Amino acid sequence: MADLFASDETDDATADAAPLADRLRPRTLGEVVGQEHLTGPDGTIGRMVAAGKLASLVLWGPPGTGKTTIARLLADAVGLRFVAISAVFSGVADLKKAFAEARQMAGTGKRTLLFVDEIHRFNRAQQDGFLPYVEDGTVTLVGATTENPSFEINAALLSRAQVVILNRLDAEALGTLLDRAEEQEGIALPLTAEARQALIASADGDGRFLLNQAETLFSIGAEEPLDPAALADFLHRRVAVYDKDREGHYNLISALHKSMRGSDPQASLYYLARMLTAGEEPLYVLRRITRFASEDIGLADPQALVQCLAAKDAYEFLGSPEGELAIVQACLYCATAPKSNAAYAAQKAAWRSAKETGSLMPPMNIVNAPTKLMKDVGYGKGYAYDHDDPEGFSGADYWPDEMDPQNYYRPREHGFEAKVAERIAYWERLRAERND
Repeated sequence: MADLFASDETDDATADAAPLADRLRPRTLGEVVGQEHLTGPDGTIGRMVAAGKLASLVLWGPPGTGKTTIARLLADAVGLRFVAISAVFSGVADLKKAFAEARQMAGTGKRTLLFVDEIHRFNRAQQDGFLPYVEDGTVTLVGATTENPSFEINAALLSRAQVVILNRLDAEALGTLLDRAEEQEGIALPLTAEARQALIASADGDGRFLLNQAETLFSIGAEEPLDPAALADFLHRRVAVYDKDREGHYNLISALHKSMRGSDPQASLYYLARMLTAGEEPLYVLRRITRFASEDIGLADPQALVQCLAAKDAYEFLGSPEGELAIVQACLYCATAPKSNAAYAAQKAAWRSAKETGSLMPPMNIVNAPTKLMKDVGYGKGYAYDHDDPEGFSGADYWPDEMDPQNYYRPREHGFEAKVAERIAYWERLRAERND
């Protein structure tokens, strides 16, 4: 099976022509930046390497954070043959060939690490095809994905692999990459200190993107260092002008959130504009507005969340800059909507209660009885079917016997939530009457 990545046995001319990001690939796990929680002595990967035994893994993380590099270095560290395929370019025939070669090599005592890039792109049936080869040890599977494995990868395959989460590279890790790039090239980047930080901010945690931008900058032979504005013009990309520790980033997102909470659409729009015109990732801003729709509006106006998700679809469909108008619409809708944090407060209270009460059994009358034995011992006995009641409400007690009823959700008298409060009060009155 041909490796999708360049062989280590390349001549000097080929190496010199390789992109900067490839030339700077770490040669040991200790050189990987930003993932010390995994590769360090106490990390999941560090412990596996120390033990000399590698389990199948799913590497979950954003682009440009080292998933491919870590997989290759893992194979070297534990003495496995490395084979890489991509779910984008490979099909069933490629998988069969890879498994056949791995089985043949296993017969000679050489085990195989099969790296599958973008594993989430394989369909369910294709993912099922991995199972027998992972189970019998023909391959040690290392899959890489930018998507949530819980949603994109079969439960059966997940049960046979350990999910490890890679962090988005922070400013320190990205700065280290730029230092290495300058050492590799033997010259400093033609940037002012502010522009260097702006370049790091614009990478949004993606090391590969950062090094590609740096390579472009090395090639220009600038006589004077570029400031943030000149950098943005040169790269034809908006660059966020944030200070060294990115305090400006957090200041502006906080100002946007609090302006919307304070029902000031004008200030909200101003801070939204500040972030987007500075080069902030539009979908990041929209994610924060969407969170706001649940945290600060909730059921006071259920359409707020719908507006935010519609804005996401519109932005992804239209792209930038046209799609940014949909983000503006979501921002203004949230800023002018009635506010309530009742759902947010209810979540925190319910989560706290669930942790405190452990594994209390629900009352027997509301649990199912799928077997005769369960029915005989009282499962489901006495359940009152609400739809049989003339008012569609039985008034039953649904709490564990060892626990008093709780009151997590307290709707506010704002917007639609006022009607929700009326319904809850009506049901509580009926329940009290029937219990009496």
